[in-house]
Order: sequence, then C-alpha cells, then structure tokens
Amino acid sequence: MTDFLPTSYKIPDNSGYLKLKDGDNTFRVLSSAIIGWEFWNNENRPVRSRTPFKTTPNIKLNPNGQPTKVKHFWSFCVYNYNSEAIQILEITQSTIQSAIKAIVDNKKWGDPKTFDLTITRIGNGIETEYSTMPNPKSEIDPAIIEDFKSRNINLEALYDGANPFGVEKGETEPTMPDSFLNG
Repeated sequence: MTDFLPTSYKIPDNSGYLKLKDGDNTFRVLSSAIIGWEFWNNENRPVRSRTPFKTTPNIKLNPNGQPTKVKHFWSFCVYNYNSEAIQILEITQSTIQSAIKAIVDNKKWGDPKTFDLTITRIGNGIETEYSTMPNPKSEIDPAIIEDFKSRNINLEALYDGANPFGVEKGETEPTMPDSFLNG
C-alpha cells in the first residue's frame, strides 16, 4: 500500500445511469417504475414506447445482420451505494424483473422503497446470470431523499428520447457509459 491515493478513494462514477457490474450491486429504489418497450436504432440510441411497437423502422442490426430485439423495460430512480449517487436503473432482464415483482407481490416485503435490493451479476454475454436479493427493511438517510427530491428527475422524458435529468444552464448532462449505449 502506498500513500499515492487516500485509502478510501473511489474513482467517481458521474453517469446518471446505473450499469450493473460484476458482483454485488446494492441500491435503494427511490421512485416508482415506468415501463415500456425499447429497441436501439441505427444511430445507437434507444427508442422507447409505453405500448408495444407496431413497426420498428431504423432498428439496429446485430453483427449477424439480424434486427436487434425489442425488449420490455422498467426504469426507475435509485440510490447506488457503490457509486454513492442517485441514478436511473433500467432493467430489461426478465429474470431480474420476475424476481423484483415476486418481492413486491410478497406481503412481507412489498414496496422496494422500504429496503435495499442487491442484484448480483456473474459472467458476460449470453453466459451472464443475475440473482436478486432483498436486504432487511431499513430507513434511508434523509439527506438522500432530499437530494433526490431536489433533482426533479423526469423519467417520462425517456419515452421522448429527452434528458430525464432536466439539465439547467451551467450544469453538465450525466452521460451513459459506452457499454450502456452499445446495448
């Protein structure tokens, strides 16, 4: 160990979006979810809708020349404990959606805004596996709630391809990591 960096130093994650990393990803849900369907277009941008698409013009092709899949998504705001940041989490994995829905539907758990969730990611590509675990119910730091409320994040803007963070003059827009943009 050296004294080059402080021992508790973390490289800042200034993305507005939580990208599930290998290992444990623990967060607290801060908002209700919006749901819908999405595909990625040829400009490598997501196109989202509240209802299933009737047609998907300009859909991105995969390396085999086949159209990429239209996916069902959930998006909601979270406090990411790993990054110590308020972010948007988008979930398209049906295994995670099913696990969270089962937790929400269970009378002993219910609203995920009252406890932390940990999603563990193992593997890469089609070999990726996820497990979802609720943590014991607990209070959240009131400063996190105040910070979240002050941001006025508009998840509905995702349907229009707009910035949900409502960038003000002088602020910089949170960016999506390239790995998130590449589906």
